[in-house]
Order: sequence, then structure tokens, then C-alpha cells
Amino acid sequence: MLDIAIIWDWLMFAVRWLHVITAIAWIGSSFYFIALDLGLKKVPHLPVGAHGEEWQVHGGGFYHIQKYLVAPANMPEHLIWFKWESYATWLSGAALLMMVYWVGGELYLIDPAKADLVLWQGILISAASLSIGWLVYDFLCKSKLGDNPTLLMVLLFALLVVMGYGYNLVFTGRATMLHLGAFTATIMSANVFFIIIPNQKIVVADLKAGRTPDPKYGKIAKLRSTHNNYLTLPVIFLMLSNHYPLAFASEYNWVIAALVFLMGVTIRHYFNSNHAGTGNPTWTWLVTALLFLGVIWLSMAPLQHDTYEASEARPLTKTERIFANAEGFEQVMAIVPGRCAMCHAREPFYEGIHWAPKDVLLETEADVVRSAKQVYLQAGVTNAMPPANVSHMEESERRAIVAWYRNATKDQPFWIGAR
Repeated sequence: MLDIAIIWDWLMFAVRWLHVITAIAWIGSSFYFIALDLGLKKVPHLPVGAHGEEWQVHGGGFYHIQKYLVAPANMPEHLIWFKWESYATWLSGAALLMMVYWVGGELYLIDPAKADLVLWQGILISAASLSIGWLVYDFLCKSKLGDNPTLLMVLLFALLVVMGYGYNLVFTGRATMLHLGAFTATIMSANVFFIIIPNQKIVVADLKAGRTPDPKYGKIAKLRSTHNNYLTLPVIFLMLSNHYPLAFASEYNWVIAALVFLMGVTIRHYFNSNHAGTGNPTWTWLVTALLFLGVIWLSMAPLQHDTYEASEARPLTKTERIFANAEGFEQVMAIVPGRCAMCHAREPFYEGIHWAPKDVLLETEADVVRSAKQVYLQAGVTNAMPPANVSHMEESERRAIVAWYRNATKDQPFWIGAR
């Protein structure tokens, strides 16, 4: 029997794996070149046009690296471009966003308590919003503000805070944080695709034609690359946040995200200053710690989810009704709350659990059908839940969960089983 839920979950795992691999490659090369750029030394007898050099040792060998501020006199025979790491990271991330937050939109994207949206409207907002940041940011960079990098960074920070607040008005907390990360990553990747690489191609074309390249193209690309450097760490935090309800389920999640962006600046400022040899700003450690304490304090606000009574009274969506009306659901409702709600409750009572893991609630009928696929995969197909089977779920109960889910998805479109 073709099990769409299992195939879809493995496909998401594969795309997530690809996304992590390409992100490591992009972030690694980005951090390396920023550190290299800042650490270059001006020494006597550099070739004409060379800005500085650095000797490095790695893997048992020595590397001698020189940077040309604009370009060498002649086109190098072998030239390596660093661009596919960025493109592959964005493309795999976009695919993952579609798979998790569009296909699974009723569970992860839309929050009916915040905005009365149907799924297609949420998807439209999700897709359209990712381009807005780039258009505004690019406009600011190309304006006279481009000559004032500090003010430009402040305005970019303000844009990110406004977008975080706006996302939180319509999306679930989890989708808010993830979309703010995707919004930022889109700016970063667009910097590479629309500015950095095209500017480098202009310089290469000038070299091939025997013209002297204009240094302004390198200056523009350098500004965008520096912005990317300061945005990287917050993006990683936002991508990881979906595993931690304390980050995404707080009513102040957008403020938490704002503080994390500031932490990204202080952390990178410390390392960039060290690489450049311009000082050892240890004060950034204290500021970062204080910002992180602010994040912890904000996370102590009540987590955002509906009450038990509101969940019982909430009308089920069309998809949820399919699972609620499927054969075996009454039996599942006699199993899941009793075996799982010790942790997956609005007020967990299992020792050491203070918040429902990943903010998944399994107390009411609406809760269970909303997380049908997770229940099926975690407690039916596998023995992942309950952890170490602490609530002693029987094999017959697991089979009942599997039977119910397959009854519900039988003869349904594939997205019902993939949601």
C-alpha cells in the first residue's frame, strides 16, 4: 500500500537535509571570506592592484592568498565563483517552506484566532511577503542612504521588526518566526543573485575586453556582503525556533526576534573586530548576554494557544472533519488523550515538562485531528511517542491509530495525507 504520509515525511526530511547542507556551505564560505577580508595585511612588494595578503595553514598545507581591491591586470585563467551555495540554500528552503507551511497550512500557517483567512489567502500572503523586503531594502541601498551604512542597517532592522509584527498578526507563532527567517534569507540570497554576482560579472567582462574595471561595483557588492554577514546568525536562530515553543509560541515572539537580530550584530561585531585586528570589544559579550536574558524574560509570557473550552467549541475545517468522521476515531480519542496529554496539554502534568513539546496539544477532538499526521507517524507507524513508552501504550492501540489514519486518507487527494 502506498503510504503518502510516510513518503511525504521522508521527502521533507530529504529536502531539510539538503537545505542544511547547502546552508552550511553558504554560511561557511561567507564567514570565511569576511574573516579573510578583514585579516588581509598590506606588505611590501605586493603585485600591482593587490590590496593585501594573508598566509594560512590548513590540512597540512600552507595557503598564500592575495586580494585585489578591484581586479588584477589580466583575467585569471581559473576563476571560481561562489554563488550556487546561496542559490541552493534559498531554493531548498523555499521548497521546504511550501511543503511544511503551504501543504500543511491548516496546521502550521493559519491561526484562526488571529485572522479569518482561508488557506489560499495565507499562502498568497506567505509568497508575496517574501519579495517585499527585498524590494524595499534594495530601494534603500540604491538611494543616497547607501552612502551611510550605519543608518541603512538601522532602517533594515526597523523593516525586519515591522515584518515580524505583521506576520504575528496573521500567522501562527511558528510560521511567524519561520517566515521572518525566510524573509531575511530572501534578502540575503537576492543580494547575491541580483547585486554581488552581476557586479562581479561586469568586472570580469571589463577585464576580458581590456578595460579598467570601475571600483564602484566592488564597493556596492562589499556593502551587500557585509549586510549578509550580520544577518546570518539571526536567520539560523529563526530557522531553529520552530522546535522551541518558548521562542515561537510567546505573544512577544516578534520582539524576541528583534532582540535576536541585535544579538547577531553584537556577536558578529566581536568576531569581525578580532579578525580585522581593530580591537577586542569584550563589551559585546555583556550586551549579548543581557539581550539573551531579555529573550528569556519575554518567553515567560503565557504561550499563545486556544483554551481547552475554545478548542472544544471551534468548528472543524473541511480537512479536519475527514479525520473526525473516519472509522476508528472514537477509539483513537479513547487512546491519545490518555496516553499523550500528560505532556501534550495546555498545562502538562508530567514531571519536568512545563510546556507541550513543539506546542502540539492532544486534549480535545480538534487537537487530535489537527495533528493527525504527527500522531500517526510518531505513535502509530513508529514508537517515537510516548518517549520510552512511559504511558505504556499498547501495540493494539498503535494499530488502532494506524487503521484510523489510513481509513481517513483512503481515496483522498494526496495533500490530505501529506498535511
